[in-house]
Amino acid sequence: MTIKAQDSIALIKKHPELIQSDNKKVVSHVQREEGEWFINTLMIDDCDTAFKYRRKKRYKSLMGHRVNLSYYPDSEVVAGIPFDIMKVVRIRVS
Repeated sequence: MTIKAQDSIALIKKHPELIQSDNKKVVSHVQREEGEWFINTLMIDDCDTAFKYRRKKRYKSLMGHRVNLSYYPDSEVVAGIPFDIMKVVRIRVS
């Protein structure tokens, strides 16, 4: 088992509600600036829910890449309408 896999297992043991998905294909990656942060939104193949995370700097496009994700289910309200999202806490290119 690699060190990265051990880190993921340790995170999941510490936070049971955390979900780990490996080798997922990114079909869309959008970055927008919000204050001093860049909000990144990913769409994953065969999933209708957006995966969101933020970074201090603009990041290379992940479109077409395969990624490993650690995330929590969450929701946000846009224009009074609630939307399900996945709040990414860790992302790695596979």
